[in-house]
Order: sequence, then C-alpha cells, then structure tokens
Amino acid sequence: MVYRQPAPDPLFENRFDAGKQLADKLMAYKNEPTIVLAIPNGGLPVGLQVALAIGAELDVVIARKIPIPLRPEGGFGAVADDGTMILNNEIVKSLGLTQSQINYQVAKVRNDIQQRSLIYRGSRPLSMVAGKTAIIIDDGLASGYTMMAAVESVRRRRPARIIVAVPVASEMSVRKVEKVADRVVTVHTALVPKFYVSYFYRYWNELSDDDGLKCIKEWEIRRFKPNLKTINQPL
Repeated sequence: MVYRQPAPDPLFENRFDAGKQLADKLMAYKNEPTIVLAIPNGGLPVGLQVALAIGAELDVVIARKIPIPLRPEGGFGAVADDGTMILNNEIVKSLGLTQSQINYQVAKVRNDIQQRSLIYRGSRPLSMVAGKTAIIIDDGLASGYTMMAAVESVRRRRPARIIVAVPVASEMSVRKVEKVADRVVTVHTALVPKFYVSYFYRYWNELSDDDGLKCIKEWEIRRFKPNLKTINQPL
C-alpha cells in the first residue's frame, strides 16, 4: 500500500523522482564504461532512472541487514550476496549477543539472499564489473552497513572504481561509507538526531520483488529506446 509521507517538505515525490534528481549528479559518467548496481528492492527504481540517464548497464547487488533478535526493525550489520559480512561491533557488544545468536541471524539472512538471488538472477551469471566504474545505488542510507557490505562485495570483482550514489543519507552513514567507496554522491545529506529515509519521500511504500523485476524489465526494453515514456507508479 502507498501512503502519504507526513514530512512537511519532502525532497522527492517517489523513488523515480529521486532517481532523476540523483542522475543529474552523475552525468559525468555518461557513456563511460559504467554499470549501475542497485540494491533491491528500493534501489531499483532509483537505479533504473540513473542507468537510463547515463547510458549504463543495470544489475543488482543483493545486500541485507542482519536484524536484531526480537527487534527486526533494527540491525547489527549486513550481509551481501557473495557472503561478505559487516558487523556493527558496538551494537553487538551493547546487546551482549552470543556467537550462536549472531550465527543464527546471519544464516537466516543468507538464506533470504539466496532466495532473492534466484528471483533476480536465476541461472544468469554476474555482470562483468572488472575495469568499469561501478555505481552502487539504494534509495537512501540510514546506518550505512548494508551499503558497506555491498561495496566490499563488489570490490572483490575488481571494478576500476566504486561510486556510492543515493538520493538521501545521514551524515554519519556518509562518513562510514566514504571509508570503503571511492566516492559518495547524494542529492541531500542530513544531519538530524533520528534519520529515516522515508521522511524525505512524499510517497513511500515497501516494494515487492515483482516491483523490482518490473524495473529491470523496463530497463531491458528502454535501454536502446531512451525516449520511451517511463512508468509512473510511485515506487
């Protein structure tokens, strides 16, 4: 269900609008050997707009937060689709998590990633990244750990450089991600006590895998016909 974002002055109408605004910040990479790697599901509508605007390939890099036991809205790290894992050691220590608790949560996340990899990739091999500029995209950065796992995963595939690009991010997450990426690009970086990505969107909804697959399908259709009208659902 789509609901109206209560923030009085949202920066973006929806993820497609956010992608268009972000693309304006990335035009320096237009028609270079570049691949956009979107983090499903929310990063795909954003990545679609960027890939079409700069003439880049579009694929996914699947990374998921590791949820805190009994508090799944929070996370204590993240895992990427090649097994790369980043832990927030401060949270792990403060919660007193045991190694068995960590292993259990990580196993659940890896199983989820495996299932999503089958949905998004099936038997299709990973896209070639070596020697290219890899732009990793999500709809926002809150803690930054999911993006850090994605960056470390992509780095193993030997891109020429890694650009992290998001419509909005907390200042804290930008500082963290700058340590692992070659460059971080945002439309807006916020310094606020409590940061929620959804606050910056007028229309915000949780996306299904079908929504994500529609974005990939549209890129496949429009990549050689850029003047076709884009879909306008507020994804």
